[in-house]
Amino acid sequence: MHFGEHLMIDGYGGDNRKLNDKDIVLSFLNQLVADLGMRSLSDAQVFYAPGNNIKDPGGWSGFVVIQESHISIHTFPARRFVSADVYTCQNNLDVKMITDFIRDTFLLVDIESNFVVRGKQYPKKNIA
Repeated sequence: MHFGEHLMIDGYGGDNRKLNDKDIVLSFLNQLVADLGMRSLSDAQVFYAPGNNIKDPGGWSGFVVIQESHISIHTFPARRFVSADVYTCQNNLDVKMITDFIRDTFLLVDIESNFVVRGKQYPKKNIA
C-alpha cells in the first residue's frame, strides 16, 4: 500500500484563447474534481499572475483543495503552455482520463507527463 499518487502534466501548443480564459481554467478545475469523484474542501480559485520579464510571460494560476489533496494548474498563453498537478491520497488514478481531459480542454498538441507513487512506506496504522 502507498499513500497516494501525483500526476504532473506539461502541455504544449495549446490554444492561446483557451489558455487565457479564466472561466475555462476555473471550469477545468471544477469539472476534473467532479469527474474524478473527489470532494472539494474549498471553492476553486483562479488568479491572474503577471509576467516577470524573465521566463514567465504571465497567465492564469488555479488551485482547488480537495479532501484527497489538491489539483493545481498554471497557464502561459503567450507560450501556448500549461502545467498541472493532480495529487491525491487515492490509488489507481485514471491517468488517461486526466491526460485526455487537459488535452481536449486546451487543445494541446503535445503532452509530457510524470507519474509518481507517493508514500511508499506509509504506515498501515496510527503510530502516535
